This record gives sequence, C-alpha cells and structure tokens, in this order.
Amino acid sequence: MSLKYLHTMVRVKNLEESIAFFTLIGLQQTRRFDNERGRFTLVFMAPPGQEECPIELTYNWDGDNALPDDSRHFGHLAYRVPNIYQTCQHLMDNGITINRPPRCGHMAFVRSPDNISIELLQEGDDLPPAEPWSNMENTGHW
Repeated sequence: MSLKYLHTMVRVKNLEESIAFFTLIGLQQTRRFDNERGRFTLVFMAPPGQEECPIELTYNWDGDNALPDDSRHFGHLAYRVPNIYQTCQHLMDNGITINRPPRCGHMAFVRSPDNISIELLQEGDDLPPAEPWSNMENTGHW
C-alpha cells in the first residue's frame, strides 16, 4: 500500500478574508471548487512551487455552526520562511498580530481570521536576535 499526502482542510467563516490572510503569508490559490448543490466552496492554496502541499479552505455558504470560537483543537499549520523578521514585519504592516514573536530568530506564531494557529519557522540557521522582536511579549495565545 502506498500513501500520498493530499491536503489539510480547515473550515473558514469568511472565505475572502481567509484567502487574503493566506496570500499574505505567501500561499497562492491553486484550485477552486464551487458546489451549488452542496452549497460550499473549496479553495486550495499552497506555497509557490509546492502545489502538492496545499491547505484546503472549506467555506459553507449557509454558515457553519460547527466552527468553535477557538480552533485550538486543530493544532497548527507550519511554514518555513526565508527571513522570519521580514515575514513578521510584512504581516504586522498588514494588520496581523504576531502572537508569539520570533525572539530567538527561529520561530513565530500568528493566527488566521478563524483562529487557526500558523507556525513560521526560519529557513536554515536561526537569525541573530534583533529588535523589536527580541523583547516583544506574546499577545494572546498561539
């Protein structure tokens, strides 16, 4: 038997807001499927050149009462980035809260509009500690 990774699915409350968030962290839409009969939309997003590793955003047109206020039961998605400080600054400049700043030059956490925890990891060696990150406190939970 041979297994192949397909995708990770998360439910979202506002599809356009979620697409905008995942675009900010560097993913791009690879596929979209609107199902009128089932009244849902699936949007697949992946890092450029890694279309085989998508996240599936599932949006139910009539709302989704199954979505809790806090999606911590899910865990998190993780992405490697070329420069953790630049990535976090880009997100902050676009209104995204850095819940766990990259104080060590290695790891940060942010949350999507649906409270999905996203881990960002520095590619290669950790960057040297730098301000404002090295003394920045956590915000909320991650």
